[in-house]
Amino acid sequence: MKGYTLDTLFHLNAAQTKRVSSYDHSGGNHDWMDLRPGETRELADIEGCGIIRHIWCTHWTGNSFDEEEPLALRKLILRMYWDGEETPSVQTPLGDFFGMPFGRRKNFQSAAFGMSPEDGRAMNCWWPMPFGRRARITIESRCASRTNFYYYINYERLDALPDADAAGYFHAQFQREADTRGWAPQEPGLLDREKANVPEEPAWLPAAWLVKNTDGTDNYVILEAEGWGRYVGCCLGIDITVPQANEWYGEGDDMIFIDSEPWPPSMHGTGTEDYFGTAFGPTQEYCAPYHGLTLYSGDPERKGYKYHGQNAMYRLHIADPVAFHSSIRVTIEHGHANKLTGDWCSTAYWYQLEPHRPIPPLE
Repeated sequence: MKGYTLDTLFHLNAAQTKRVSSYDHSGGNHDWMDLRPGETRELADIEGCGIIRHIWCTHWTGNSFDEEEPLALRKLILRMYWDGEETPSVQTPLGDFFGMPFGRRKNFQSAAFGMSPEDGRAMNCWWPMPFGRRARITIESRCASRTNFYYYINYERLDALPDADAAGYFHAQFQREADTRGWAPQEPGLLDREKANVPEEPAWLPAAWLVKNTDGTDNYVILEAEGWGRYVGCCLGIDITVPQANEWYGEGDDMIFIDSEPWPPSMHGTGTEDYFGTAFGPTQEYCAPYHGLTLYSGDPERKGYKYHGQNAMYRLHIADPVAFHSSIRVTIEHGHANKLTGDWCSTAYWYQLEPHRPIPPLE
């Protein structure tokens, strides 16, 4: 069953529309799930065949609404299991799943997910999530305080998935490399003051840009998957804690290796900002259906700090999904030739036939 658009809404079908939510079954107004520290609870356990079409949720964690526990969106862990599998197909911190890293909230919207007023407290997801026999969704609290968790999960019940043999299951995985261990000195502009000074390059070209990366081995890894599927996007968070080199966190090429191909991969890009659909060291927050820069924390007036702090961006391959038939490795350099040090994190989204490569437990 294909997704709905404005042009196809009038086509009727046999699907039954259903919902699981946290509403008060007694008829009262206790419309939230009480989630205690260290507890894992089921949000939904749906038997049968269907497609999840929309997820909405919000929460507050702490002693009161005005005294919330910091970083709760990183400490609440979302997991999804399809057709009775024992290991999750989706495993991410709650905030990262909805496109905003670092445990932060902020109003923004993409075609697949977003955060809405008030101040990004409402989280929405429109990724379609098919299942053949069963769908189970859980939330784990690693918080120190109690969480009041509100949610809707809207889905369609079907007799069978259309073209079931080729129906990929939705997957999402969080990754983090707290120290990318770049080789550039941690001093603003130091390395880039030395120019290449070679005839075939412009006079302004930094000497550091002559360093080659000819295998992608040390790139930051967004996704490694095995099987038959489609990579459909990611969100990326970059926290620059120490001013260094050219201060700009970009210039790192994206390299997507499909079906165990060697370097250079068939999908090789030209720079971090280019892959995320922006250009020339963006400092302006922006969101569109398939790409955006949702968080900029730098100080343009302070030398060495123009891109300092937390930065977040997303790229969705909805109109241009990346097909793979046996494996995929989605990577990006952390600075040109992996020269920059920082705290990097990402959430990758993809569809594939089961079984999937096991997703490691979150530390």
